[in-house]
Amino acid sequence: MNNIKTLAQAINFAAKKHKTQKRKGADGEPYINHPLEVLNLLANIGNVEDYDIFIAAVLHDTIEDTETTKEEITELFGENVCQMVLELTDDKSLPKAERKQLQIEHAPRISVGAKQIKLCDKISNIRDITENPPHDWSRERRIEYVGWGEKVVAGLRGVNKNLEKCFDELIEEARKQISRG
Repeated sequence: MNNIKTLAQAINFAAKKHKTQKRKGADGEPYINHPLEVLNLLANIGNVEDYDIFIAAVLHDTIEDTETTKEEITELFGENVCQMVLELTDDKSLPKAERKQLQIEHAPRISVGAKQIKLCDKISNIRDITENPPHDWSRERRIEYVGWGEKVVAGLRGVNKNLEKCFDELIEEARKQISRG
């Protein structure tokens, strides 16, 4: 089932679910660009070839940020994809600080596929706050976000050398750029 046609279906599904959302960056880019960047990183930096991972990457924020249910994901894309999406979904009923701490704690225990997606998610997010930060984020808040991202990624290590190298290079560049202002 999970091939290029199902991936195209997932991209279409995610685009519709995120259609009114924008990224937090100052340029307000369409939200769908984020899961597509995660997909691109998996395929072209991580050399991942697993379509379930690709599909879960495209859908990774749908349950958390839209009205999508786990039943919809399971019915359309299968249990394996849904499980990875659930591993990557924060419980929005919890305070933000608690959600961030839980990401650090859960990172070592999620599946290999979810770890690779999470690693790409952090690359994408840190790239955004470095190159196109939200207008109301101070330098301190951006530095704090980078540090938190490193703590999450510490629990993801050992799953994909290429993605980890990309992350490490990005962190080094992000620290330089943010400190320059």
